[in-house]
Amino acid sequence: MVVTPEVDGIRAGERGGQTGDRVFQGVTTAVAGTVVVILLAMTAFLLIRAWPAVRAAGGDFLLEREWFPDATPARFGIAALVWGTLVSSILALAIAVPVALGSALYVTEYARPAVGRWIGYLVDVLAAVPSVVYGLWGLLFLVPRMVPAQRFLAEHLGFLPFFGNPDGVYGKSVFAASVVLALMVLPIVAAVSREIFRQVPQELREAALALGATRWEVIRTAVLPPSRSGVIGAVILGLGRALGETIAVALVLAATFDIHIRILEPGGNTIAANIATKFGEAGEVGRSALIASGLVLFAITLAATMAARSVIRRSTVAAR
Repeated sequence: MVVTPEVDGIRAGERGGQTGDRVFQGVTTAVAGTVVVILLAMTAFLLIRAWPAVRAAGGDFLLEREWFPDATPARFGIAALVWGTLVSSILALAIAVPVALGSALYVTEYARPAVGRWIGYLVDVLAAVPSVVYGLWGLLFLVPRMVPAQRFLAEHLGFLPFFGNPDGVYGKSVFAASVVLALMVLPIVAAVSREIFRQVPQELREAALALGATRWEVIRTAVLPPSRSGVIGAVILGLGRALGETIAVALVLAATFDIHIRILEPGGNTIAANIATKFGEAGEVGRSALIASGLVLFAITLAATMAARSVIRRSTVAAR
């Protein structure tokens, strides 16, 4: 059998390609393994450093509404912190997601390319603003100017538990903090959703228009269904930002350890903000308690991400 130089070149190229594939596979496997190792190391660190506080607090760690870890005896718990974290984050998403999706749909479906491009740039600029700037803006500008709006909501919607405010005192409330968080979450959800909508094949839009659909019907039937899983992912990214935000919330919230559903009353606290404000003055048990609260925040974020992945998986299977 005669082997030509061309055949030798092809075989050499195949061997080189296989070697390159193996090298690339090894590199990506090592990178993925490194991520897992880092995650496990962080978890182990949090567990080890949090255990003294959990042991000192016992069952009260999950139920106590006070924060005196360095007192004798120690009295502290994360009940109020978890409540404030979840309420402020969910309320921020309720405010930000409709605006973010609306802006993303306008940019991709309605606006002229030049106009949509500039609107996208302006929305993306919000993501580059530091957290401390949001916090100072919220503290010095937003909170005083939100008092009339909060009073209006209490007077006209006070029959609803969320908007009740029997004391008539307004200011640094969960509602104000949620508005600041919404502004911080909005560019993340908007940017990711915008790119997801752009990935929808143009043929789907043209087919819907050919059948006589209106622009809204095109969005409802051809754009939103294939984008559902991606939009859910964008919302979860925004939720992660809201759950972990520290400085802005610490500046806008009046730190208290109450649990109530009235979002217009001054007060409230979150896990991240409590860590930022208490860490400098905390003793040994206090630092352990703050790390324990950080471990809980880590678990909440992980649970939210896993739940989102489950929803995305079901949505993908249903779409098929």
